[in-house]
Amino acid sequence: MVSHDVALLGPGKMGAPMAHNLIGAGHRVTVWARRPESARSLVAAGATFESDPVRIASSNDVIIDMLQDLTQLEPLLPGLFEGTTRPTVLVVSSTVAPQGVRDLAARAEQATGGLLRVVDAPVSGGEAGAQAGTLSIMVGGDEEAVAGVLPVLQACGTPVHCGPLGAGEVVKACNQMVVAVTISALSEAALLAEGAGVDVALMFGMLAKGWGGSAVLTAKHEKIENRDYSNTGAAKFMVKDLNIALNEAAQASRTLPTAKHALGIIEGVVAAGLGDDDLAVVHKYLEETTTLPSDPDRS
Repeated sequence: MVSHDVALLGPGKMGAPMAHNLIGAGHRVTVWARRPESARSLVAAGATFESDPVRIASSNDVIIDMLQDLTQLEPLLPGLFEGTTRPTVLVVSSTVAPQGVRDLAARAEQATGGLLRVVDAPVSGGEAGAQAGTLSIMVGGDEEAVAGVLPVLQACGTPVHCGPLGAGEVVKACNQMVVAVTISALSEAALLAEGAGVDVALMFGMLAKGWGGSAVLTAKHEKIENRDYSNTGAAKFMVKDLNIALNEAAQASRTLPTAKHALGIIEGVVAAGLGDDDLAVVHKYLEETTTLPSDPDRS
């Protein structure tokens, strides 16, 4: 395997384990973080901490953005543009609007004379997938740029080229729609089972064996059963993701009624002060805002 000089921006819940996997795969990894202590474990594992975006761009051929959104990346862009003196690929792995990635690519091309190219590669699989290196990675961009980063992204999971720039973000938006709708349905199923006196764990076990099975069920059923809403992925971020999907659909004169309903639920979660909890907290929110009969009339 050819090793690369790779910078990772944002070593958070997802970024840190991805960086560890990049190190484990033999890549030379540089880490940027707003707080140096966030990179401490990575530095101990062999990464280099760098605070200067100019030096990051000048010494790496792949830069992976795992910041929350493009507004957090924005302050780094002047330095990244200035430091790009050789062909470099900026991989946007945060979940952002497809048009935002396209606009960023146009700015990068103009500022660097085409030396800095942009690829979108949002990920799915949660913190567990990031740690295991089994993320689903949805890649968009031109063939040449994508070909250059696929070997790097393979250290973090399974990257698939989904189409031109922005296509990865479109597929991620579709993914988030399905996740939001599914967690809402699973939460309601738990409430229905509880109200009818059926064991929730048993019910979820049966769903897993039938068409009701899903990766969301596998990842979240124990949290719902145990009312464990400790954060492995904050619910509040789903508001941004669903709005991305709805806005993209609107550009094609489409409506997404199920996604819109799911957005209303997640917005309710955030308004109730539960947005920093795990997405499974949808169950708690619905439990507190809906009423089901404890002994349904079966006559």
